[in-house]
Amino acid sequence: MIGIACALGIVTSQHMARKLFMALENEKETERRLDVEWGRLQLEQSTLIMHGRIERIAKEHLKMVVPAATEIQIISVGTKDNRRSNGN
Repeated sequence: MIGIACALGIVTSQHMARKLFMALENEKETERRLDVEWGRLQLEQSTLIMHGRIERIAKEHLKMVVPAATEIQIISVGTKDNRRSNGN
């Protein structure tokens, strides 16, 4: 009788250990995904900070302003081959 109880205890312990190991592996995978996302967010933040810093310096030190949409002109520049064929 004691042998059967011990055997059941061992089986139960092994089953619990397997379940806990699987839960641990799932949590490790979640940690890896979160680490990747954290790195991506840090890179994005540093990019945004750099852009803001450049814009602040341009405004404060160089007295630059963003032009109004009506003041912006887009000019297309052709390649050298296009210019030659057009007589330029």
